[in-house]
Amino acid sequence: MNFQEPLPMVRSPRTLQEAYELLAEHADSIRVIAGGTDLMVLMNAHQLSDRSLLNIWALDELRGITEDPDRVRIGALCTYTQIIGSAIIRRSAPSLISASVTVGAVQIQNRGTLGGNIVNASPAGDTLPVLIAYDAELEIGSAAGTRTVPINQFYTGYRKTVLKPNELLLAIQLPKLKPNERDFFWKVGTRRAQAISKTVLAAKASLSEHMIESIAIGVGSVAPTVIRARRTEELLSRVGIGRDLIAQARAEISKDISPITDLRSTEHYRRTVTGNVLVKFLRELSSRQ
Repeated sequence: MNFQEPLPMVRSPRTLQEAYELLAEHADSIRVIAGGTDLMVLMNAHQLSDRSLLNIWALDELRGITEDPDRVRIGALCTYTQIIGSAIIRRSAPSLISASVTVGAVQIQNRGTLGGNIVNASPAGDTLPVLIAYDAELEIGSAAGTRTVPINQFYTGYRKTVLKPNELLLAIQLPKLKPNERDFFWKVGTRRAQAISKTVLAAKASLSEHMIESIAIGVGSVAPTVIRARRTEELLSRVGIGRDLIAQARAEISKDISPITDLRSTEHYRRTVTGNVLVKFLRELSSRQ
């Protein structure tokens, strides 16, 4: 960092209400920071233009993992390490643990938060396809009150969301995995760990006897935002899994995604590998029937 540049002013509220008040007063000129694993990278690269930061790390109201009979609630400030160690998550959404262990090194997992991954809005966010496949709901709050937004309606474009400047992400709710459901996560990167994904796919399927009753597929790094593969889901709903269907699904998911060629990978590679990862999941489902 060039210390000749002025450092941002950091405001550190001790309560959620205080944070709301600061956001209401400075909504157009302040940036929220939690674990800082994304913003510190921007700061070190001299790409952080914000001159005022709202540090919410001390807000314990945004921590904790709880459950009721049907759902799990994860505070926005829960770290990947806390998710990885949670018995509730291991029982209820195991693919979220699979995603969390792929995020950076242990130091990043100790500091990075699930809420930060969501609000950062990168199409390559490792946990986002899991939350998309689970139809997670996001609790959002401000001085005016709280609202709930389905994550499948949260992203409006590349690094754009429906979150207003005076709002905070409070928590994530997702339904528990049922006995007849299976979930899946697979990330493809340059290395097995500490790499930004070339493609990342998560899925959840409901099985009945020898059929897929329903399926949800979330994919990242293949479009401006993380997406649901709706056409592929329709193809795979209420059908038995066979060799021909798997081949059709591999072709269909290529129509659901719109990857680009960039420094990490080519458009052709992303289309091919996304299809291969889906095939891996379908073969796993087939072997369990």
